[in-house]
Amino acid sequence: MARSEQQYLSGFRNHFESEAETGALPVGRNSPQRCPYDLYAEQFSGSAFTAPRGENLRSWLYRIQPSVVQSPYERVDIGRMQAPRQTPADPNQMRWSAPPLPEAPTDFVEGLFSLAGNGDWQAQTGCGVLLYTCNRSMADRFFYSADGEWLVVPQLGRLEIATEMGVMSVAPGEIALLPRGMKYQVRLLDDSARGYICENYGAVFRLPDLGPIGANGLANPRDFLTPVAAYEQRQADCELVAKFGGHLWATQLDHSPLDVVAWHGNYHPCKYDLARFNTVNTVSFDHPDPSIFTVLTAPTDTPGTANVDFVIFPPRWMVAEDTFRPPYFHRNVMSEFMGLIHGVYDAKAEGFEPGGASLHNCMSPHGPDAETFEKASTQPLEPVYQGDTLAFMFESRYVFQPTEQAVDATFRQRDYVDVWQGLDAKFDRRKP
Repeated sequence: MARSEQQYLSGFRNHFESEAETGALPVGRNSPQRCPYDLYAEQFSGSAFTAPRGENLRSWLYRIQPSVVQSPYERVDIGRMQAPRQTPADPNQMRWSAPPLPEAPTDFVEGLFSLAGNGDWQAQTGCGVLLYTCNRSMADRFFYSADGEWLVVPQLGRLEIATEMGVMSVAPGEIALLPRGMKYQVRLLDDSARGYICENYGAVFRLPDLGPIGANGLANPRDFLTPVAAYEQRQADCELVAKFGGHLWATQLDHSPLDVVAWHGNYHPCKYDLARFNTVNTVSFDHPDPSIFTVLTAPTDTPGTANVDFVIFPPRWMVAEDTFRPPYFHRNVMSEFMGLIHGVYDAKAEGFEPGGASLHNCMSPHGPDAETFEKASTQPLEPVYQGDTLAFMFESRYVFQPTEQAVDATFRQRDYVDVWQGLDAKFDRRKP
C-alpha cells in the first residue's frame, strides 16, 4: 500500500501527471506493449473521443488490475435513493430542517437521501440533489456514479475521500468534485458527517467566464487541488456499488479498486476551499444578482442559461448607498435549491438552519421574510461585515421535483410560507 501525505497538484481541469512509484508512467506511449511494473493501462474518459481538443476529457490510469476484473452487477437496495415523484411539479416554496444524524452504524452510501431532481440522466440534462448523513467509514465498500459527476458540499464533519487517483481530505467550507465514473471510498475523520450533493447529469462543471469582471475575481483555477497518485495493493472481499440509471447496482471484487499506481490526464477529482473565493460586491447601489457569486457552472446550449450553477454566499462586506441590502423579492425563470453550511443567511430571520435546505422553483415568489424586510428597511446604512455565514445554491434552468420521501419527511417545515405573512399592505397615496 502506498499513500500520499495529502499532497496536491494545483489547477482546474489541467493536464497533470502523477506516479506513486518512480518510473510507473510510460514515456512516449499511453498504452505500451508492456507497462512498467507490469501494470495495466486503462483510459478513463469523461467526454466523447471526438470532442474538440479544448473540451476533451480523459486520463490514463496505470493500475495493478484492470476494472473488468469483477463479478456481474446485481441490483441492490442501499440507503434512501429515490427518483423524483411522478406527480406534477409543485410550485409551493419548500423548506427542510437539518436531517437528523443516524443512530445505527451508517456509512456514506447507506446515508444517502434523494431530496429532489430535474431533467433526465439518460438525456444528460438536469441534476439530482441528495443529502448524506453517516457515522462510520466505508470499509470494504466502494462507490461510483455513472449517471453524473458529484459535487459534495460538507456541512458537518470532515471527510477523507480516497479515489482511484489519490486521497483528498475535505472539511465543511470546502467542496469536492468527483468525476462521473470515478471510484472512491468515503472515510470519516470525525464521529459523524452531514452534507449536500449535486449530481450533475449535464455538461461537466467548469469555471464561469468573467466577462466585464476582468482577470481577477470569483474562483481562481490555481486554488483547485487535485490529489497525487496513491494506491492500495490489498486482497479482500470488496463490494463496488454503482449508481446507474437512477438505481444502485453492486459487483464483487477480490481486491481494492483503488489500485492505480500512476496516472496522467485532465479528467480527475479535485477539491476547493470556498474561503479562497474572491467575492465581487456592490459599492454603490442595488444588490447584485446571485450569479456574481458563481463558483462553478454546467452550461447548456443556451448561452448564459445553466444546466446547474453552484453559487455561494460567503463572508463579505455589505457596502452600498441608499439601497435595500438583503436579496430582494423576486420571481425567477431559474429554479433555486439552497443550503446553509454555517451561520445565518442574511435574507432569513429564523428557520433556515445549518444543514437545512429550501426550494424555490421556477417563477415561485420568494425573498426576505417579514422580520428581515422590516429590519433592512429601517436600519442605518453603514458598512457591515457579513462574517458568520456560508450559504450556497444549486440553480438550474429545469424545475426541481422533490422525491416522495422529501415531501413526507419529518424534518420538512410545512409552515414555511408563513414567514411572509407579516408583509402587510402599507401603501398610502398621501405619503409619497
